[in-house]
Amino acid sequence: MGKVELAVMTRAQCHALYQGWENDPALYLEAAEYRPYVYDAATVDRYFDARQTPDRVLFAVLLDGRPIGEVQLKAINRDRRECALSIHLQNDAVKGWGYGTQAERLAVRYAFDRLAMLAVNADAVITNTRSQHVLEKAGFRLVREDVGFRYYRVEQ
Repeated sequence: MGKVELAVMTRAQCHALYQGWENDPALYLEAAEYRPYVYDAATVDRYFDARQTPDRVLFAVLLDGRPIGEVQLKAINRDRRECALSIHLQNDAVKGWGYGTQAERLAVRYAFDRLAMLAVNADAVITNTRSQHVLEKAGFRLVREDVGFRYYRVEQ
């Protein structure tokens, strides 16, 4: 297993990430919602631009300098001192190696140390047991569950 690092995502990294992207059927509540991903440069540009907001930090998950995923700290609420985390890895070739756990731990440290957050929230589709396992390994605890999702939290 290699060591991952996080870097604030650049447009070029975003394109490199999505050129090798594969949608994961486990991320969909309904199997009928799943569609294979097809790279489109204009769509990636719009995606990248839409995430450049004051209440969000978009990171590239890098392995040997190559983007293999993304982590977002979003819904950053500086008054309540909490935010939400989301993570997506590029494809099955980089899943199951511990990269997601490493990336989540780095993002949580960033939220606590650099953004002065007191808590980080996350959720996972109820059928995505792999994501739930990674959240738990990264220190998140289950706080509630509903029909479609499990909700997690880690506190400073």
